[in-house]
Amino acid sequence: MSPTNRAAWLMAKNTTPLKVGPNTYTTPGLDQIVVRNHAVAINPVDWCLQVLGQFVLTFLKYPMVPGGDLAGEVVEVGPNVTDFAVGDRVLALGLGMDPHVGATASAEGAFQEYTLVRTLLATKMPDWMPYQDACVLPLTLATAAYGLFHHDFLALEQPTVPPPPPGSKGRVLVTGGASSVGCNAVQLAVQAGYEVVSTSSPKNFDYVKSLGATTVVDYRSKTLLPDLVKSLSGGTVVGALAVGDGSVELCMKVLSRIPGSRRFIAMAGAVMVPDSVSSLRGRLGFIASTMWQNVRTSATGVTSGVQVKFVDTKDLSVPGNAVSKVFRNFLSEALEARQYVTAPRTRVVGYGLENVQTGMDIQKKGVSAEKVVVTL
Repeated sequence: MSPTNRAAWLMAKNTTPLKVGPNTYTTPGLDQIVVRNHAVAINPVDWCLQVLGQFVLTFLKYPMVPGGDLAGEVVEVGPNVTDFAVGDRVLALGLGMDPHVGATASAEGAFQEYTLVRTLLATKMPDWMPYQDACVLPLTLATAAYGLFHHDFLALEQPTVPPPPPGSKGRVLVTGGASSVGCNAVQLAVQAGYEVVSTSSPKNFDYVKSLGATTVVDYRSKTLLPDLVKSLSGGTVVGALAVGDGSVELCMKVLSRIPGSRRFIAMAGAVMVPDSVSSLRGRLGFIASTMWQNVRTSATGVTSGVQVKFVDTKDLSVPGNAVSKVFRNFLSEALEARQYVTAPRTRVVGYGLENVQTGMDIQKKGVSAEKVVVTL
């Protein structure tokens, strides 16, 4: 007999709160496992669906189960799965919000007790690692890896255990080094052999440097642009991964001032969503502002010769993609060796699916160098 499953449902576009209720337990198929979740983490996209549902991820069908970040224990494996077994402790990315998932979307969201997981986006976690720490990684690590390693983006070489000599492959600019995506981008790039120059607030300098960044500059500094240009000059610059408000424009200016640099920016989370989007007027204003910013960015890119591409993670469900290589060929060994650390820091805000909405509300207000987590 299959276990009883419950989920935190988003019942319709632009609705709050989530509704906790039954969900079907789905038996795994080829290249799939079922994970009993012990911790889930909140990402901005989760609460954005509640305030911008008619404008973002318009392909979603409601009611739906949000969430991408999970860590837990394998309870069932698909008929052809040999590299995972019942009882394995894993972290994984749930694909319930992926446009290519289809009929199993509600089974693949993270915000439930049992999630159907694709093995290409799961990795075994060390026995000593708490679930609440492991669950902060999947979605933002995947976003960072996509921007850094996917052939349509920066196409950098993959990270290894042990890593190549620091800076042996060149230099890369990663803005927002203390953000969830930035934390992972810094580590991934460094462990692939690249020297990382980053930005953050001064209170997070030491933290971002502990992840491997060589230089970290105050993003509010009056000398930010010349400081970044100076830090990146003198070597091979392979491009930039932009995270944070105004980061794309900043990266454009930096790359255009460094002779011989690769003028390519992978844009990963460059726009902050204001609280005003809770109203219809605010939502329309935000969309108009974002569209204008995109037009302005495109125009600037043309005049500066810098190419900008949004990290859309559109083929995460395709076997052999750059992100799956990080999950399957690197991450487990790197975590076990303590070469790669869970980042950002964990902030547990409650226990049980009933607290997922609380976590979303807290994340919406803004966090710094930490990720909101709910244990199950």
